[in-house]
Amino acid sequence: MKNGMSRFHSFPQQRYQVAREILKAQSPTGRPEPDTEYIELDSGRLFQGLWLDHYEDLMPRCGGKNLVCVACKLAMHTKGIIYCIRNHVPLILVGYTSKQGYYPEQTQVFMEKLADFSSQFGITTAYPLYEPFSDKHIARHLLEEHGLPSTGGGERKCLFCQTKTTATEKEIGQYLDLMFPRTAAFVEHTLAGRIREAALCFPPGNQQL
Repeated sequence: MKNGMSRFHSFPQQRYQVAREILKAQSPTGRPEPDTEYIELDSGRLFQGLWLDHYEDLMPRCGGKNLVCVACKLAMHTKGIIYCIRNHVPLILVGYTSKQGYYPEQTQVFMEKLADFSSQFGITTAYPLYEPFSDKHIARHLLEEHGLPSTGGGERKCLFCQTKTTATEKEIGQYLDLMFPRTAAFVEHTLAGRIREAALCFPPGNQQL
């Protein structure tokens, strides 16, 4: 998923290809390779509308907290919902883990509200790694057991990845409740091909949100 504010764009695809080659080399000759696809969805403009264009207006309504990462993940998830509906995919699996609960977008309130939001469109969102990978040593062991790289990460490095925030679940919930109606309308207009209406859900920063 791309938000338009990231660096090292080739990291995820390179890691995917390396993992695929390693796992293929461990399979018996003749066994069919699992059918997988690597797809990137660009959520940059949506992310901009959800936070960057209007953060001076949004912060006072959400306890004065910086919720840039929450907005980013909401944009990504929204794009994921649209993709799933268009391609008849009923399930979104998210790789959050409890050991990273200090990220505002990996808190219980965020995960629960995102799952509820997805369900409005018939999509199930699950977090299968949240508890099993609560310890980094467990994740490292599993990766190394399959001969896969276990350090360094494979995601892009976002420009906001070290941004300070003291947001609590209260402010995170306030922001999501504030943006869900607008985001739901964006999904519906996009799926219906109503380009103008979808764009008006998130006007530029020099216009009132």
